[in-house]
This record gives sequence, structure tokens and C-alpha cells, in this order.
Amino acid sequence: MSGPLSNVRVLDAASFMAAPMTAMWLADFGAEVIKIEHPQGDMMRTWGTSKNGVPLFWKVVGRNKRSITLDLHLAKGQEIFKALVAKADVVVENFRPGTMGRWHLDYESLRDVNPRVVMLSISAFGQTGPYSPRAGFGTLAEAMSGYAHMTGSPDGPPTLPSFGLADGIAGVTGAYAIMVALHERDTISGLGQSIDLAIYEPLMTVLGFPFIEYDQLGIVAERLGSRLPFASPRNAFRSRDGRWLAMSCSAQSTFARACRAIGRPELIDDPRFIDNPARTVNHEAIDAIFAAWIGERDAGEAMTVLNDAGAAIAPIYDMRDVFHDEHFKARENIAAVEDADLGTLRMQNVVSKMSRTPGRIHHAGPRLGEHTAEVLREWLGMDEHDLEELSAEGVI
Repeated sequence: MSGPLSNVRVLDAASFMAAPMTAMWLADFGAEVIKIEHPQGDMMRTWGTSKNGVPLFWKVVGRNKRSITLDLHLAKGQEIFKALVAKADVVVENFRPGTMGRWHLDYESLRDVNPRVVMLSISAFGQTGPYSPRAGFGTLAEAMSGYAHMTGSPDGPPTLPSFGLADGIAGVTGAYAIMVALHERDTISGLGQSIDLAIYEPLMTVLGFPFIEYDQLGIVAERLGSRLPFASPRNAFRSRDGRWLAMSCSAQSTFARACRAIGRPELIDDPRFIDNPARTVNHEAIDAIFAAWIGERDAGEAMTVLNDAGAAIAPIYDMRDVFHDEHFKARENIAAVEDADLGTLRMQNVVSKMSRTPGRIHHAGPRLGEHTAEVLREWLGMDEHDLEELSAEGVI
């Protein structure tokens, strides 16, 4: 593995989405990530769809990692884990709070083994507080952060996302927090530290303005469909040929360009639409004008006219559209990866694009325990006898 993090060793002892995605982000830029799985396999290997018995999303979240099996319930498994920690820079885990402590693998125990280790613990509600013992997934974060209450049609129920939104955001945040801790360790103190991240916390931050609005004005953010409470028009409009287009006029200059493009320059100085605060009050009227104009035209024509004028409009894509978009192809947003199980497969590429030290997908998620012998030999100097003995005892 090469890349800007090629000198960083990570033990990924997590399951499901948020924490494993943290490790994936680090591995994308060259970190040596050892995925530690129970001998029966990570539960993510049974999560979601499969092809010919091969779990598909595992190929994404497990990419660039090496897989070893290790039963942390067993004393010998815990002993081996500590030996690995002694040679690691980072530990990522997402067991329910208290679990690592019962195994004597909590940060206080691991710090005695390696004072430089950075340990990220992601859980539903964090390591402290009255909810900390509760089990939970991103779904609960999406519910309790305020997100679901704000999402959906005004006359419909709160809406949960159909993908791991809170997990994904927590995964990115975890990678960021680890890099902050490593920077501090390597430039200031020389010491590692523990990082306590609750899945709901990054989503709260991303939600933005509703928090300070409630605090200062007592406003409770409600469901607005595809609208924004601070900019208008911002909505999904259907074209004559049945395509949905997303349009946003967050900036006044963008609104003016859109009005000229549809042949309605008088709207720019209309008191109802003079600025975003006015337009949000009169959102139904301004939405109706653009909905009518777009509805009388095919998507291609509407897109051309508005884009050529410098307005902000885009088609609402499904996965077929995403995979065939020429811009996404030019930026290599979908990467082709050769895999021993599935042949050539395609997945989201590494983000972001770095000019000198870019990330790279070296391989898709590995088979269960594919690298157990290799890693235990490299990191701990074990021989074949040691490995056979551990296997016979069910430790690996």
C-alpha cells in the first residue's frame, strides 16, 4: 500500500457501518488497516444483497483492508489483540460501551500497552450519559437528532433515509478526529488519546441552522418537502417528458439569471420576490411559475436554457444515470476494481482528489481471514505451529 498514510497502522475491530467506514477512509489513503473479525465473520458480510453468495457492500466497506480472524471473547484472543496494539497507531471499535472494558481492552488498558495509540470508539449514544448503555444504530441517530422530523412532505410522516446517512457522516467524522489526534501526537505531545464519538453527534452538526433558530427564536423546524426555509425557489420540478429536475436559487444573482432565462425579468423586481426572505414567504407563487415553465418543456430543453443562462439546475438521477453520466466518468467518480470473487466490479471512488498524494483502491473487501497467517507472521513473528495451535483452540 502506498499513499500519504502508508506509515499509519490501524486495527479495525468494528462492525456494521460507521466505524468500518472510518477505517475505509484511512485505508483509501494508504493506511495499513487490519480488519479484525470474529472467526464466524463480521456481521456486515451478511448485511445487504449478495451475488453468488458474495456480500456486495462488504466489497466496498472492506476495501484496501486485510482481514484476520480473532475471537476477542477468549483470553488468548485478547492477548494477541494487545500484542497487535503494541505495534499499531490507531484502534477503531464500536462495541456497546463497557464491552471493551470487560475484555480489558478499553483505552486505559491499551494505553498501558502503547501510550501512543489513538483509540476511536463509535457508539449509538457515546461512552457517557444516561443513554450510553443502550444498543443502537444510525436509524436512532436519524430519529433523535432532529433529522427525521424535518424530512418528508409537510402533510406526511417523519421520514428516515433509506441508506446509512448518520453512519456515513459519523464515519467521515471519525476519520477526521483520528487525523487530528495523530497530528497532535506527532507534533505536540507524543501521546495517543481516546476519541468518544456518538453516531448522532455529527448529524446534529450537519443539520445546521435549526439549532440556533430554536435557541434564539423558538422556531421548531418542520417538514418542507424539497423546499428550503431560507431560499426560494428551491424544489423538484417535473418536465414535460416526465423527468424530475432539481433547481436552487440560493443566491440573488442566480435567481435573476433564472428569471431572465425563462423570459420573466420583471420577477426580479417584484416585491413578492425581491429577495430570498420575500420569496420564502411567497414560495408557492414563485414555485408555480417555474413549475409551469419547466412543465411545458422537455428536460433537455429546460436544462439547456437554464444552464446556459448560469442558473442552477440539475437532473435528479437514479443509479443508471449516475453510472452513465459523462462528467462523473471524466472525474472517475466510479472506480473499476478487479476482484477474485466477482471479477471486475465498480464502486464509489476515493474522495478527495489530491494532486500529489492521491488515494487509491488497491483491492475490494477481502475474504474472511484471508490475511490471518500473513499478518500474525509479519506483526508478531508467529510460525506455523503457533497458527495451528490458535486455530485448534478457536482463537483464529
